[in-house]
Amino acid sequence: MSKLYMYVLLLCLSSSVAFAQTGGLRGKITSSEGNPVESVTVQLKGTRYGAMSTAEGTYELKNIKAGDYTLQISLIGLETREQAVSVQAGQVTDVPTVMLNESANQLQEVMVMAGRGKYTDPNVSSSLRLTAPILEIPQNIQVITNKVLSDQLVTSMSDGVIRNVSGATRLEHWGDMYSRVNARGGRLSAFRNGMNITSTWGPLTEDMSFVDHIEFVKGPAGFMMSNGDPTGIYNVVTKRPTGVTKGEASLILGSYDFYRASIDLDGKLSSDGRLLYRFNAMGQTKNSFRPYEYNNRYSVAPVISYRLSDRTTLTTEYIYQYSKMSNVGSYYAFDTRGYAKLPRDFTLAERGLEPTTINDHNLTINLQHQIDPNWKITAQGSYFNYQQMGSSMWVNSVSANGDVIRNVSIWDASSVMKFGQLYLNGTAQTGGIQHRILTGLDLGSKEYLADWGQSFNLDTAGSFNIYRATRGAPVLPISNFDRSKSLAQRAGGVLTQSYTGFYAQDELGFLNNRLRLTLAGRFTDVTNNSYGTITKGKRFTPRVGLSVSIDPQTSVYALYDQSFVPQTGIRRDGGEVKPVTGNNQEIGLKRDWFGGRWNTTLALYSILQNNQNSADPSNTASEQFVIQFGQTKTQGIEFDLRGEIVSGLNLVANYALTDSKISRSATESLVGNKVPGYAKHNANAWLSYRVQQGVLKGVGASLGFNYQGERTTWAWTGATGQLALPDYFKLDGGLFWEQDRFRVTANVFNLTDAYLYSGSPYLTFYYYQAEPGRNSRVGISYRF
Repeated sequence: MSKLYMYVLLLCLSSSVAFAQTGGLRGKITSSEGNPVESVTVQLKGTRYGAMSTAEGTYELKNIKAGDYTLQISLIGLETREQAVSVQAGQVTDVPTVMLNESANQLQEVMVMAGRGKYTDPNVSSSLRLTAPILEIPQNIQVITNKVLSDQLVTSMSDGVIRNVSGATRLEHWGDMYSRVNARGGRLSAFRNGMNITSTWGPLTEDMSFVDHIEFVKGPAGFMMSNGDPTGIYNVVTKRPTGVTKGEASLILGSYDFYRASIDLDGKLSSDGRLLYRFNAMGQTKNSFRPYEYNNRYSVAPVISYRLSDRTTLTTEYIYQYSKMSNVGSYYAFDTRGYAKLPRDFTLAERGLEPTTINDHNLTINLQHQIDPNWKITAQGSYFNYQQMGSSMWVNSVSANGDVIRNVSIWDASSVMKFGQLYLNGTAQTGGIQHRILTGLDLGSKEYLADWGQSFNLDTAGSFNIYRATRGAPVLPISNFDRSKSLAQRAGGVLTQSYTGFYAQDELGFLNNRLRLTLAGRFTDVTNNSYGTITKGKRFTPRVGLSVSIDPQTSVYALYDQSFVPQTGIRRDGGEVKPVTGNNQEIGLKRDWFGGRWNTTLALYSILQNNQNSADPSNTASEQFVIQFGQTKTQGIEFDLRGEIVSGLNLVANYALTDSKISRSATESLVGNKVPGYAKHNANAWLSYRVQQGVLKGVGASLGFNYQGERTTWAWTGATGQLALPDYFKLDGGLFWEQDRFRVTANVFNLTDAYLYSGSPYLTFYYYQAEPGRNSRVGISYRF
């Protein structure tokens, strides 16, 4: 690995000499009302230099030879505008703001057309706090755009999102209750709009109706959250007002009585464009390929944004999600013989079991103030309140002859989280050095409590057999749980975390920002309470990154970062659950092809994690003990490709080679064992082609696959002779027709009708969850 870093450094230094006589341009594009306009093409006439305006209306052209040029500004359906500009060597010149004078109706029509069809995004959201384009950030960051989610008919965070990112796997399939996504040998921390909302059993998986896009940040995200897992994060970015009056209505019908309708409204509440709104709503009913299993949901997400002045904007967002689903443990199958020995639709559920209902609230207030053209301050506060009432299911015993005793337990839970963030972004120039500065304060508190203390059996010895299961009333009656006391009185304990973090980062740009050196650090102070066991930790974690532009479309980077993650849990021996500490070394190559129509990322990394938690393999059904590995080491290679390869042909493809093992342990026999929850080989692709002309114009087809090879199971067991999970392959495809504002999509999933599942050995038996066989969805959407 060290040789690779040295090679990158030498390449960086040798390539930078040629760029000393170049400069750059940056500016902003607004509507006549002063609102930013995105998707505007900005190009230097007669050259290959170009860019597209961001959601904030900004653009930047770099590494341009000094001289005089003509700047062309164009947007589909509008007249191209030209402006004379001059590029100075060693400087970034600010171009005066360009205002589009078209009427609101004209601009609305243009934006509806211009904003569609993107599989790539060159920038991250402001919630990641970074102002540099992805090409210049020394880290592997992948953005799943709304267009990709729409084409694949993805409806929630647990519904096939991860196929679009290298190396990601999903564990613990509690239906659509929550998504646990793993990558690089550990769990990715779940973020929403830049806030770490990860909890032991959460968060509630986001419905895609209010999601704009999803950002996957691989490796420690020291610039935002050093008390996040060193493997990385995923950041769900919600929809905000755009200043353009438009809307979209959609309907999806699918297998297993799947019915879903949603609407997205975006517009102005005042004629001057200062008061904007966005409103998303969704309703859904869904059954399953397993009997007695269902998940009915609805959500509403209003957003109000008010431009207090030309420099200050206040945005208030409320998201409410409601879910009513069948007993969440009934998805599991148990068998002493191994995996997938039972019919795919086997279930432990019975009619009449108490459902699980969830009410999930999130209120966020965001204030942004542009101090001057170079400095911007952001303040954000958010409140999350998750309330669950329901039940789960496990087994008390599984016999070799197939006799099972099913046990139903109460699962009422409450999760309350509060966050406050204040951060400052700015740019400055000292001599020939350009500075991108980020500094901020990060505060948060989390509290989770649950009642698992009541349960009852459905069966007596020999009354229920998985090989000849009979349906109807179970031998023992279905009982009601006692909720006469409050959840706080019934809960078996509480999990809390409070933290304060301060961070600062300076990205120093040399040679007209061709060579960028990132120096950053974060101080984190965290207190955890895990069922009465209190742990505290303070840690400073550094970050050093280097990124070099080989040419305007290509960059190489190297990164060293550390992380610090206090953990919750209980050890069987009563010992302290130590925090995870880790470091990441990474090098990579990024390239935009054909003016950014598609891009590629190649990354090599090595992560060391100390004190990683895993479920104790000797746990009984009612126990939640953890064990801690001394140290794990994960190394791998990741490749991602996304975008429009040729006109009408979009492709998302990725591959990851991951090797994650225990490298140090007090128990010598554990050293060399694989870490649970990953696949050594992980490959995905989604190819979509739309006919561009002729009688079939607008007709298209899609085809995609998921492959996982050499999978590890959900939990480490340490035993020998147990069955390994087989390789996983899933093939999906579809047809669509799109014209103007109307689109019809018909997708078929698991085309080969393969018996797909994931699971793990457990005590003397195996448990697993099957996925649906061949199934389909038809989506109809209309933009207005």
